[in-house]
Amino acid sequence: MDVVRKRRALVVDDEQVIADTLAKILDLNGYEASAVYTGTAAVEDARSLQPDLIISDVIMPDMDGIQAAISIRSFLPDCKILLFSGQAATADLLENARAQGHEFEILGKPVHPSDLLAKLSG
Repeated sequence: MDVVRKRRALVVDDEQVIADTLAKILDLNGYEASAVYTGTAAVEDARSLQPDLIISDVIMPDMDGIQAAISIRSFLPDCKILLFSGQAATADLLENARAQGHEFEILGKPVHPSDLLAKLSG
């Protein structure tokens, strides 16, 4: 009998309440989710967890979410990465990433759980 493994998700936000809440929502919707609070931790944990999905804030103090996503894509090319941000500075960071050939989906912050889940199933 085959055991179907839950899809793994990693949530990244320097606001711990947001990261923990999104991870809980994902847990309740069929994911095995964990939360980290820095871009550096996201890259480290992605190496060991091998997540199917990463949801990351863009603006964080140590390493922004775009830098983390580019790094993670280099060793997990099939991982779905969603970025979210409530700050205008994100547009410039995304434009720079696009200029280097990196495309990422972006969600506005705050993200409503139903909008997030719709994005994941779509």
